[in-house]
This record gives sequence, structure tokens and C-alpha cells, in this order.
Amino acid sequence: MSIAEAHAKLTAPGARFETQELVIRGIKGRVWKNAPPTLRDVLIVGRAYKDRTFLVYEDDRATYEAFTRAVLTFAHELQARGIRKGDRIALIMRNLPEWPVCLFAGALCGAIVTPLNAWWTGPELEYGLKNSGSKIAIVDAERYERIVEHIDACPDLQRVYICRENDDVADPRVTKIERILGAVNEWGKLPDRPFPDVVLEPEDDATIFYTSGTTGKPKGALATHRNITSNIMTAGATKARAFLRRGQMPPDPSTLPQGVTLLAVPLFHVTGFCASLVPSVFAGGKMVMMRKWETEKAMQVIERERVTLTGGVPTIAWQLIEHPNRGKYDLSSLENVGYGGAPSAPELVRRIVEVFPKSQPANGWGMTETSASFSGHSSEDYINRPASCGPIPAVGAMKIMSADADRELPIGEVGELWVKGPMVVKGYWNHPEATAKTFVDGWLRTGDIARLDEEGFCYIVDRAKDMLIRGGENIYCIEVENVLYDHPAIMDAALVGIAHKTLGEEPGAVVQLKPGAKASEDEIKTWVAQRLAAFKVPVKVVFLSDTLPRNPAGKILKTELKKLFE
Repeated sequence: MSIAEAHAKLTAPGARFETQELVIRGIKGRVWKNAPPTLRDVLIVGRAYKDRTFLVYEDDRATYEAFTRAVLTFAHELQARGIRKGDRIALIMRNLPEWPVCLFAGALCGAIVTPLNAWWTGPELEYGLKNSGSKIAIVDAERYERIVEHIDACPDLQRVYICRENDDVADPRVTKIERILGAVNEWGKLPDRPFPDVVLEPEDDATIFYTSGTTGKPKGALATHRNITSNIMTAGATKARAFLRRGQMPPDPSTLPQGVTLLAVPLFHVTGFCASLVPSVFAGGKMVMMRKWETEKAMQVIERERVTLTGGVPTIAWQLIEHPNRGKYDLSSLENVGYGGAPSAPELVRRIVEVFPKSQPANGWGMTETSASFSGHSSEDYINRPASCGPIPAVGAMKIMSADADRELPIGEVGELWVKGPMVVKGYWNHPEATAKTFVDGWLRTGDIARLDEEGFCYIVDRAKDMLIRGGENIYCIEVENVLYDHPAIMDAALVGIAHKTLGEEPGAVVQLKPGAKASEDEIKTWVAQRLAAFKVPVKVVFLSDTLPRNPAGKILKTELKKLFE
């Protein structure tokens, strides 16, 4: 069955993945008719699974009912603190059971929940808090240590909630979450409170996830409830399409056993939240969290919890495949090893099928600006087209535009990828210039260089300029380059990607020192580490005696610099 035929069957009137045409913010487009309207509706569906286990973290376990009671309790706490529709709430913590509780609680209040990168430094977190204008910050103990000296510099910040902090906190503005919710294993004993009396609509603002741009300063991608919940149907339709393509009827989701996800990516990225957490709640899945990814511990968890799905970035898949102790563990429950967010070799697809015979490999493409996955494919389609990131989704559109954006290019030609669909965010928070430049008549200018084939399969040829991806983490070169230029000994600098088998790539710096100046590789690495998150620090530094090579327009020839690391 062709892609077009499969989409027509899946989206037909009365079908589970039926679509409809709507005008949203003046732009006509197709949306999923049966997607839950808001995150409130996602929670209501999840609660119906009652005593089914939802969250697992070390010795902590919470059922759907216990989770919902914790969400409602914290939502009422936020309302009591004056949180109203449109207020921003910053969420800064590692993957913990409290993370989804706080996010859904904020959403029920109509707040715009703003997850900040838990790997950011104190100054980076201060920027996120100030730029978003967050009234409340919700942190774990480690993140509190990073922001404590920055709280007074954030004029909108009124209160901080902290979880997993053993010591007393003297600041009267700080409240321990455990005083409100108690221990995770006791959440089921919390009172059954009513849902907040707040009207939520699909086009209401829901989240701000920060992504960087060529200016070097992070920009907040403002997503609506519809943007986020569209992921549920897009992912489901991708799986159903694979069945139709092989001549089978997709199974009824209500007849399937509980899916178990080992969350291997951070919730503060859209992959973790939009593509993993929200669909799991809607489907009644079990979400297993780890304090940090350690491959052997992950295999122990997969065996113990009978995990059916994991991944997120190619790094995870490679580490599971190549670990010397893999044979000691029963990993037969794995049915899906999926990833996106970083380059992956076609060899990885072959190895997944070889090592995990039950597992169907899956891949996709998306951005923070598309609320995680936009296109996706799995199973035979991915095996047969390992270089593709999937076809155009049933509710979306893709086109390839010329460099000057004045014409659409024919099938097969390479140009800039533009996308459109209900998952594309509204724009950038308080950044009208960048919004106007990036979002054009409903289309998102991705900055990625790509081509489309006759069936609509997309192939990313090159990625957004001045960006590299290290194990799923975006590193915007200009941000690191600006820090390098601030070093008193550096005259010229550039950051490029060094190929890495499991991480996709790592950052490497090329610098020219000022005449008579001296600086060592370790000194430069330390300089960057003191100013930016650890994943942005160059793993290698190459020194050139001459000016870095440039083209006639003055742009550094990074393709030439990459050769220095080969």
C-alpha cells in the first residue's frame, strides 16, 4: 500500500486518525480530529487507568490515580500562591517523578510551564528565568544550588519549590515540595481534590522550551496545547501506517498490553516531554526513570521492568548493542528502539534488527519548534530507507525552498526544508523579529538542508547552519565561539563537529592566538567550562598560526577545519 493510500485509509471519516481542516491564527491547515484538546484531557484519560503503575524511579512507584492526586494537590497549591492563566512557571530538575506532577499541575492552572535545561549553568538558568518572566521556579536540590545566588537578580521570581533536599532551607521564599505532596509512595493517600476551575482551549499557550538560534542566545519556543497533543496522534498514525504498508490491519490499542518506556532522554527536551511522556500518559503506559543513563544499569532495568521501548538518540542504541555484558541480561521484551535528534548511520538499523529481533527500529525528524517529532518512520520503511527521516505526515506539509526563499524546488532537488502542521509552535517568546523571520504564513523555515522523493520521504542532507548535535543535545556554534573570542589570548575561533560513533558528533575548537599570546588546550577548555554547560565544552582544541580559512564573503570554511580532526 502506498503512503498516500495508507494516509487516506487512516484519516477517513470515522477513523481513529480522522483529520479535519481548521483555521488557526488565520492559517488554514489540517489537524487530528480525535487528538485530546488539552493536557488536562490527556490527564483525565490517563487517570482512567487508576491502579495501573505509571511512574517508576528507583524505589519510588506511583499509580495513575496516585499521580493524578499529586497533580491536583500541587495545582491547588499553585493557585493558592496566585498563579493564574498565562503566568510562567519554570521547571528545572533532572528526570524525577515530581517533574511530570509539576508540569501537569501548572498546565491545569493555565500557566505556561517553562522547562529549563537542567545542565545549564547558573548564569544560563538566570537568563531563562528572566527572559520567561517566571513567577515560580520548581527545582531539585542540585539545581537550587545553581540558582540560589541568582534568585535576587530575577525580578519576577516570587517563590521557589525544591524537591529532594535533605537540609533545611532558611530562605522564606523556598518551600519543600515534600511538605505539600509527601513521599512518592504515599501519593495515593492524598485527598481527591477537584480539577481547577480554569477553562483551557487547544490554542492556549502551554509551554516554553528554549532553543538557541544564530544570535547565540536561547529563544523560547511557545507551544500551545494542540501543538503538544498532536504528537500523540502523529506517532500513533506512524505505527499504524507501518501495519498497512505490510498488508496488515493495525491492532486496536485497547487490546494491547501496557507499554513500558525506559526514559533515556531528559524531560526538559521536547523529545522527552512531547514524544515520550505525553503519549505514555494518554496510552496508560509505564514510565521508568533513571537518575542518569548507565548502560548496564539500564539493561538491569529493562530486564526487571520488562521495558518495551527505549531510545531517544542513536547513542543509547549503540551503547546497548555494543556493551560487553549485554548477553547477561534478558532484553527480549524490547519491541521498539527509536531515536532522532542526532545523525545515525544506516549500519545502526541493521544492528538493531540483528541484536533485538522483536524490535522494530524507528527514526524521525523534528525540532523544538515542531514540538518534537514532525516526520517519522519505522519497521520496513526505515529498514529500506535508512537515510530518510520518514515521509510527510498526514496532517503536515513539507516543501523544499531555494536559498533566497523565492521559489519551491522540484522533487529531488536540495534546498531549505520548510514544514507546516498542527505541531508547529506559535513562535518565539518575546522575540517578534526572530518569529517573523522563521515563521512565514504558517510555514516554519527549519534551516535544515533536505530533499524529498516522489513518495514524500524526506532526506536531511545537512543541518541547520552553525549547529551540531552531541548525543541529542543541540550545540549552537556561535554561542561557544563568542565565549572563545572573550578569551584574552584568542584572536580567531571556530567550533566544528567531530564525528563520533555513538554521540553522532562532539565539539572541536580551532583557534588562532594573538601575537605573543599563550594559552594551552586545557586552559581554553576550562575557560569554556566555567561559562557554559559541560556538553558544550570542546573535546579538542587545534591551534593555527594563521587566520582561519574564509570564503570571499568572509565566512569561515568549516568544511576545511573539520579535516583537521580526521
